[in-house]
Amino acid sequence: MAAIKGKDTKPELVVRRGLHARGLRFRLHSDQLPGRPDLVFPARRVALFVHGCFWHAHEGCQYFKLPQTDPDRWRRKLEGNRCRDIRNQSALIHLGWRVLVVWECELRSKPEVRLDELAQEIRA
Repeated sequence: MAAIKGKDTKPELVVRRGLHARGLRFRLHSDQLPGRPDLVFPARRVALFVHGCFWHAHEGCQYFKLPQTDPDRWRRKLEGNRCRDIRNQSALIHLGWRVLVVWECELRSKPEVRLDELAQEIRA
């Protein structure tokens, strides 16, 4: 699992390129904020997370399937990831930030539409 990237993943790069092309400027992986959001829009106080469907256990998603090898360990690991996500997002909201989450599957089906919606959400 050491080879699994935490930064600069393909979905994250799609979001970064798309939002930059739409005129939005951001900071990357701010270690000053809980959870180190993938993109931070400081002037708008928006924190954006790009979640992979497997690693963040996206309920009801076709790309999330619990591995059959040692399922109890994986269930604990992925549930821990989800709990950490909720804790970090709550902390950001408590600090006065708006939190947005983009799922990997949303970028696979219609990326341009989702990026347009996301740009509008950030500017709102």
